[in-house]
Amino acid sequence: MGMSMPLASVGLEESCVSLVDSTPEIDTAARRWSRFKPIVTGDDYINSLRNRDIAVYLFGEKLANPVDHPIIRPSINALARTYDLALEDPELASAHSPLINDRVNRFLHVVQSPDDLVMKNRMQRRMGQLTGTCFQRCAGLDTMSVLHSITYDIDQKHGTHYHQRYLDWLKQAQTNNIVLAAGMTDPKGDRSKRPSEQADPDLYMHVTRRTEHGVYVKGAKAHMTGGYNSHWIAVMPTMNMGPDDKDYAIVGVVPGDAKGISHIYGRQSCDTRALEGGEIDQGNARFGGQETLVIFDEVFIPHDHIFMDGEYEFCQEMVARFTAYHRASYVCKTGLGDVMVGAAAAIAEYNGADQASHVRDKLVEMTHLNETIYSSAIASSHEAKPLPSGIFMNDLMLANVCKHNVTRFPYEISRLAQDLAGGLMVTLPSEKDFDSEVTGPILRKYLQGRSNVPVEHRQRMLRLIENMTLGRNAVGYLTESLHGAGSPQAQRIQILRTMEAERKKGYAEDLAGISTDDEKS
Repeated sequence: MGMSMPLASVGLEESCVSLVDSTPEIDTAARRWSRFKPIVTGDDYINSLRNRDIAVYLFGEKLANPVDHPIIRPSINALARTYDLALEDPELASAHSPLINDRVNRFLHVVQSPDDLVMKNRMQRRMGQLTGTCFQRCAGLDTMSVLHSITYDIDQKHGTHYHQRYLDWLKQAQTNNIVLAAGMTDPKGDRSKRPSEQADPDLYMHVTRRTEHGVYVKGAKAHMTGGYNSHWIAVMPTMNMGPDDKDYAIVGVVPGDAKGISHIYGRQSCDTRALEGGEIDQGNARFGGQETLVIFDEVFIPHDHIFMDGEYEFCQEMVARFTAYHRASYVCKTGLGDVMVGAAAAIAEYNGADQASHVRDKLVEMTHLNETIYSSAIASSHEAKPLPSGIFMNDLMLANVCKHNVTRFPYEISRLAQDLAGGLMVTLPSEKDFDSEVTGPILRKYLQGRSNVPVEHRQRMLRLIENMTLGRNAVGYLTESLHGAGSPQAQRIQILRTMEAERKKGYAEDLAGISTDDEKS
């Protein structure tokens, strides 16, 4: 296990396996950290992304300046907001870290108590309210707690030193105030086959060669939220592994600018509106989400940054713990839901329909659905239990109930918002038509709602609802709600496993006067 484990036979070409490091200069853990300096503000964060030698492809072209690209920049702005919130409201968005004996951004804090999880949920909702989109740090945050506990458990069984390695890395991460992305989802290829059975071994990330300094990995990670916007990436197995999958049971961290990493940027609905000029038609011009397909082509991981290497029997538990944290993290969608309720209420007012009883009833229903999501998330945090490493994890049942609610309720909230917005949400002429000397006056004449509300206010609110229910931020509010942290059936499987039907049958049989000793026909 660990550094000394031999490369398993997984059908790789012999030329891929080498015990001799041909790299002229080893990119050690210390050298990697030397490229960073502490980040404080959102502006610091944005500047930290500049001048990195990272290949990013969009529309078939390699971008020379990804940071200022109009399609990418809103996603960077959203993540930058996590830094500024920690300064504006330190009680909410920062916490004391015993590792470095200082306050750290809560997105870098390993949960020490149920209260930490509750504060995390409150922060996530607040970030949703401020940005109206995915702010791209929750998966990395949840990974930090998972790695804390799983490295401890591996060490207890195998006598490895992963936990201390991880703590050493985390101290640097907190000191430098970096962003961590979670690389968990592999492309998977033929779902009927295990990783080691795939015709192309690269469809799951795996170790290709080992040296005295570390390992090299190859593969890809899909749907990586905030992939380019992160300073470090944690790579982890996406599923349970077997004895033949040892080289796929690899966990480690790499800096975003490590040699061999490249990004292919994911498209989002209406994304090219950012290229048209103007801001109104974008709906939410300041903030957006980001997903990339991240390619790892012989990427080096030094031993100091490897936290699992072949201990395949821990993969399933690692994934289960990640889902317990991350499914509760979808409480962030209640912040977006707050924006949706506000947008629906505003457009009803602008239309002069806000006093109608059916309008009020729909707003009540939207709020009820949104708070139901929040209640299950916050309950899972209050009911958190300690793990052997000393940290706490959300209640698994309630976390899955939260995420299962999220797969449904945002769609109904969006439907009701569209109902209150009216058809003009999808037939509204363009911003340029409103700016035209010819068509602008006509549009402002015929699209006036309440006389005391400027037409532009109505125009902007309709575009915001469109953005969140059909446009680029519908990715974060709807489709991500459905598939992120596992599609609906994944939650139903976990609920089935933890629903304790036999115990509950006992309650019913006792009250019905049925003895458990009675023979059942």
